[in-house]
Amino acid sequence: MQKIKQKYPITILLALSFLIGIVILPGRGEGWDEFKLHKYATLSLNAYQTWALQGKTNITLDDLGGYGPSFLMLDELGAHLLRSIFPIHEVDIYHLINFIVYLVGIWAFYDISARWLPRTSAIGATLLLMTQPVFWGHAYMNSKDIPFFAFFLLSLAFSFRMVDAYKPIHLDIPNDRIRRTLALLTTLWLVSVFGLFATTGFVHATIADLVQAAISGKTNIISMVASHLNSASTDIYTQKFFMLFLRMRAIYILTLTALSLYLYCRHSRPTLRAVLAIILPAALLGFTTSIRILGPFAGLIVTAYALRTQGKKSIPGLMIYAVIGIMVMYLTWPYLWENPVGHFFESLKLMSSYPWNGLVLFNGQRYASTELPYSYLPVLLGIQLTEPIWVLFLIGFVLTIIKYRDNKTDETYNKRTFFELIILWFVIPILGFIVFRPTLYDNFRQIFFIMPPIFLVAGVALSKIKQPVWQVALVVLVLLPGIVAGSQLYPYEYIYYNHLIGGVKGAHERFELDYWGTSYREAAGYVNKIAPANSSVWVEGPAHLFGPFARVDLKVLDAFDPSLTGREYYVVILLRHELEKIIVPDAETIYTVSIDGVPLAIVKKP
Repeated sequence: MQKIKQKYPITILLALSFLIGIVILPGRGEGWDEFKLHKYATLSLNAYQTWALQGKTNITLDDLGGYGPSFLMLDELGAHLLRSIFPIHEVDIYHLINFIVYLVGIWAFYDISARWLPRTSAIGATLLLMTQPVFWGHAYMNSKDIPFFAFFLLSLAFSFRMVDAYKPIHLDIPNDRIRRTLALLTTLWLVSVFGLFATTGFVHATIADLVQAAISGKTNIISMVASHLNSASTDIYTQKFFMLFLRMRAIYILTLTALSLYLYCRHSRPTLRAVLAIILPAALLGFTTSIRILGPFAGLIVTAYALRTQGKKSIPGLMIYAVIGIMVMYLTWPYLWENPVGHFFESLKLMSSYPWNGLVLFNGQRYASTELPYSYLPVLLGIQLTEPIWVLFLIGFVLTIIKYRDNKTDETYNKRTFFELIILWFVIPILGFIVFRPTLYDNFRQIFFIMPPIFLVAGVALSKIKQPVWQVALVVLVLLPGIVAGSQLYPYEYIYYNHLIGGVKGAHERFELDYWGTSYREAAGYVNKIAPANSSVWVEGPAHLFGPFARVDLKVLDAFDPSLTGREYYVVILLRHELEKIIVPDAETIYTVSIDGVPLAIVKKP
């Protein structure tokens, strides 16, 4: 009962945050990539049917196959369900789901924080993270980095629980024959199942070669079982025999799995219960990996924690954890199905050096995304998080080091595992990003998942104040900059910059602002009000962000149409890459979408 009462404050705060999120949901434009991601989600969902019926997924790298689609599919299914419940704009439906997932991730962060911090400090650290304008703004329209951030935290939270409650897995069966049988059956399951799936691409290629050889007159297994080979194309026969392989594989795996479960249930229920306790955390890890290929990093953190706290006895459980995670990743990532090993490493290579060809605005200069200065991340982290964060982090980090070196026992602060967690989760990755400079753009949204430790350490500083009243007062004080700035920037919170550079005004023309074009929704609202029926609107930039909010009679163009010459039309320009100086520079600006006096997009009338 005491534990339940301790959860009341965070539950109430998250419920209140959800209600606030619902109220301020409208007005937010669509993010640059959302349309493509929804399309990829639909392709991935359709793949379950085409794979079952044809042995094909119809997904390529050009369709974003290198991205894991697990959350995108969940998002699409959720949106389909909510459309019939909430009579709001379709874009807002997706944003609502994204925001809910963000809050779930915030809960997971609290669960992790409460392992090492006193309750009030854990709540303070959680609220500091949640109310950061950059995170809050991205929570709605970022269907890539925020879901990965949230499920990364969720995976860690449940995996830490799994490790703490871990019971050694071993076949404690008196009967040697049964024990050997179960060990042999388990080995057979692992080898055959992973072998059959890993070689899917090889099997398909082999079948295609055999069919081609049989059609050309050579005798092989295909020519012996198939008649009328010349009556259909090679592809048809290849798919026919490949589908036969897939069905036989499914029957074999289901039979072997059912037999294994039956024998474990009958002869080793403790082992089966121990495995069942691993399923949810492992499934979350696999799902997270199927959002972004960096998901296994969560597994690495969990492995380090397990070995630190449970020792070598945790290794069998970690192996099962990995196996289940791989299975869930495979099942939720259709692009992998046709060639699991080849396509996985293809995706890994693509994501490790993503070919983004745009220029990044940083401190007034434009850089290629692969040639950013070493100061890129330190500067952005310093000016896009609220001012109190780094003061609290530095104090907390010093305290963490002191506690790490202190040999005294402290029940509220597991000093060694906490320090090692911070080093592994944040310090090493951030140094790696700074030194090796992988492709980064749109500020630092790609590394959101390594930032929670900053707030964990800030919570350590908050915990030094022992009086609850003063602790609450400090928490409120350090929350104010983020809450005030977020309310002033609505609905563009994600472009937040702190007072160290003068806020958004100081960042104007020096750093990226509305890099996802969310201001097009407001621009569309203005054009809808003043444009005559059937007007043409030339949208320079991501026109697909304007279209969902435009009146149905408006003709939205993504490039200049010569037929517009001599006619009345409107031009909408995103103020990025100095487009306003290039596109119809002499035309009158009739409307400006701005925040705090800084223009984000303009509407012109030539």
